[in-house]
Amino acid sequence: MTSKKILLIDDDHTLVSLLTEYLSSEGFDVTACYNGESGIEEAYKREIDLILLDVMMPKMDGFTVLKKLGEHYETPILMLTAKGDDSDKILGLELGADDYLSKPFKHRELLARINAILRRVDIIKQQDEPKDHTTINQITMNYATREVTCHEQLIELTGTEFQILAYLVKNNGNIVKKEEISEKVLERKLMQYDRSIDMHVSNIRKKLNKYSPEDKMKTVRGAGYVLLTGE
Repeated sequence: MTSKKILLIDDDHTLVSLLTEYLSSEGFDVTACYNGESGIEEAYKREIDLILLDVMMPKMDGFTVLKKLGEHYETPILMLTAKGDDSDKILGLELGADDYLSKPFKHRELLARINAILRRVDIIKQQDEPKDHTTINQITMNYATREVTCHEQLIELTGTEFQILAYLVKNNGNIVKKEEISEKVLERKLMQYDRSIDMHVSNIRKKLNKYSPEDKMKTVRGAGYVLLTGE
């Protein structure tokens, strides 16, 4: 079985050394870059399965790296943020990161996040039947190509956003709790003050509403989210 390739972009040489050794022992092929410029170059130079991206780096921070990679870059990205800095987490998700983890973190927690993201990617790749698509309220999801259209306009979603929308489509018309999305899609318990689900859903809603005359999703305060059927 081919090892999954991880690109680690962080200027902390000690941490990079520790994570490279740990992740390599878990069977990953790790490439390390110590600044944003070389990280971007490496990201486009070779095939990568997942990027671990630090926020706080000199010259080019993680947010700038995200912007330069752009919304068409499909490799999942896990942001490494300062502990308790919600603004970093929110901005990272808005710019297209799939998930975040606050420093300092336990190695087992990082491994769990990495494996959860890679499983989501594998699920998308395995849905390879051309006829495997769904249309709800002018939203069409093609599971083979991972393409989403709204009113026949192509919508660019991250892998995590795609999986969350797919789950909402599957449960269309029903309230889906944040806790359920976190457990079924992100594969982790929803922690107190965790805004990741809110931000992912907000991003999806903005992208859909760009081409839609009416809101496609509804937030039920204190309960969860509903994908409207349009009926």
